Amino acid sequence: MSYATIRSETDITTANLESLRELIPDFARDIKLNLGNVLTTDGAPDLTLGQIHGIALASAYATRHPQVIAAIEGETADSLDSAARTAAKAAASVMAMNNVYYRFVHLVHDEELSKLPAKLRMNVIGNPGIAKADFELYSLAVSAMNGCGMCMEAHVHEVSKAGVSKLGIQSAIRIAAVVNATAQAISI
Repeated sequence: MSYATIRSETDITTANLESLRELIPDFARDIKLNLGNVLTTDGAPDLTLGQIHGIALASAYATRHPQVIAAIEGETADSLDSAARTAAKAAASVMAMNNVYYRFVHLVHDEELSKLPAKLRMNVIGNPGIAKADFELYSLAVSAMNGCGMCMEAHVHEVSKAGVSKLGIQSAIRIAAVVNATAQAISI
């Protein structure tokens, strides 16, 4: 499948994981193999296929890479409903904001700044339109990609409270890592 096919929004359903794997250069063969593995229930223990695909889609949106987004959208077209797709977009978007703000607050170590209210709207976190634990998993994956320790801690706390196992948490981060690495490899 060509770059033009994967990039075209009208051909999203023809783009899929296999077409994306074909774009990964030989120097990144490990990434290609990992991509084929982590998006399965065997490769992402303690997560449902819907959670795996939602995490992958939110992670793809966070890469901002059109080929990765199109392929993951195509791959998840039959497994995610419109609410889960919207939630993946919302997680990537709201975490783009929160990860910058809370990473700053965390890294400057200024007690006065940390006590100020954020004054940023983030209502979607409280009402994401899907199961709260699933949205938190999407947000955790994006926060890991964006490197916000404060956000990662908050999301790990929430998914743990909801009953997601340590293995499930690790699986979510592995998905984010591989989707991120895929975008990197294709961009090089």
